[in-house]
Amino acid sequence: MTLLCVPLVGRTVEEMITDAAAAAATGGDMVEIRLDFIQGFRPREHLPPLLRGCPLPALVTYRPVWEGGQYEGDDTTRFETLRLAMELGVDYVDIELKVADKFMSFIAGHKPEKCKLIVSSHNYEYTPSCEEITNLVASIQAVGADIVKVATTAKDIVDVSRMFQVMVHCQVPMIGLVMSEKGLMSRVLAPKFGGYLTFGILNATKTSASGQPTVEDLLDIYNIKCIGPDTKILGLIANPVKQSKSPILHNKCLQSIGYNAVYLPLLGDNLASFLETYSSPDFSGFSCSLPFKVDAVQCCDEHDPVAKSIGAINTIIRRPDGKLVGYNTDYIGAISAIEDGIGGPGSKDAVISPLAGRLIVVVGAGGAGKAIAYGAKEKGARVVIANRTYEKAVRLANAIGGQALRLEDLETFRPEEGMILANATSLGMYPNVDGTPIPKKALGFYDVVFDAVYAPKVTRLLREAEECGVKVVSGVEMFIRQAMGQFEHFTGGIEAPESLMREIAAKYT
Repeated sequence: MTLLCVPLVGRTVEEMITDAAAAAATGGDMVEIRLDFIQGFRPREHLPPLLRGCPLPALVTYRPVWEGGQYEGDDTTRFETLRLAMELGVDYVDIELKVADKFMSFIAGHKPEKCKLIVSSHNYEYTPSCEEITNLVASIQAVGADIVKVATTAKDIVDVSRMFQVMVHCQVPMIGLVMSEKGLMSRVLAPKFGGYLTFGILNATKTSASGQPTVEDLLDIYNIKCIGPDTKILGLIANPVKQSKSPILHNKCLQSIGYNAVYLPLLGDNLASFLETYSSPDFSGFSCSLPFKVDAVQCCDEHDPVAKSIGAINTIIRRPDGKLVGYNTDYIGAISAIEDGIGGPGSKDAVISPLAGRLIVVVGAGGAGKAIAYGAKEKGARVVIANRTYEKAVRLANAIGGQALRLEDLETFRPEEGMILANATSLGMYPNVDGTPIPKKALGFYDVVFDAVYAPKVTRLLREAEECGVKVVSGVEMFIRQAMGQFEHFTGGIEAPESLMREIAAKYT
């Protein structure tokens, strides 16, 4: 089983001991004591109480500046400290490949049998080829490592695949991690690909490397202790992706029905490249968000008829034969939420949609905009598309038989009373929470304002609309409803636990 290691980066021995206790309490399996973080560190004075006060198995690391650490002294002092840790009964010691030969000569075969030696290599620039990583692993093995550690950096999420390929074929215990937000997958999926350990931090202020998730997230959201070789991989491909609550929502619901899958935030740059690289059947389904919903149409082998008509996809399923099938659950989620907002309780059961005959202004001509425009038209609404790039607005308007507007024209656009506004852009989404697609003074032209953005829950657009006395519909409703459709696709038809989804959305959005 992959161990969950908590790095301790306190500035004092007392802080380290406190954090070690917290690591044990939160569910860590072991700790990494980063001696290079301790200010005024004195080995013979500080190491004994550090190790005595540690309730978990400990890995001692004394990382030099030249390998990304904070120790600026000479190697001899550092080697003496690591040897002392061994003598005091530490469980693991980490030494860098560049000086591993020197260190092995220094300890001259006096390594206690209990202590395992981790020989590590860190690349803070990029992730090498599979061949180069394999050669690196062989070099680390050759110096006498008990455990191989290779940490690289992801410039693109596809870089992580090379680490996975090496890990599954490695014949010795291996820690293979890819740093940065794009490398998160390597940390969460370490148990699936045979990683000896993965790192989880106590909180965001106590990180020792880029892209480390918290212990709480690994255990509570990703359920890392239940991830194994047969676990299916699902996820949200988007850019940005950090703000999304989909991983919390889907993972909690998957866990509630005992479905062996994990749902990840996947920060991508190129959808086609991602899908081509991660082509294993284990990568079985994906949500697509900005900016990939339109690109997804070209990436899929087959399309649900509605998704094809819309020209945008928010759900991709990989069938057992490897074919990719595209669906769109956005339009159901958004339109039903807007209908309920217009008509009040029970409107969704009405024979005629409350959208019929109404004028709806859809801001945005991307994937979400296409879904809302298509859905509104199907319900009998008259549709106007407003977009920053006017040509895109014209194309979408022509496709659904609507009218196109320039975004700046919204300030004065008021052909009739009782209009509906639907924002389908990322304006106002975290972290750019001050964004809004329309001036506040123009919001009074509308009866209902809907915002597809749900992070934050109350966007500037919704807040200003409420201040103008306009009825608002939160993007949280669309988020829940489209997720219900996705969940059924991901699980092969299992009904989504709606009450649980609403409970989670209320807590986390």
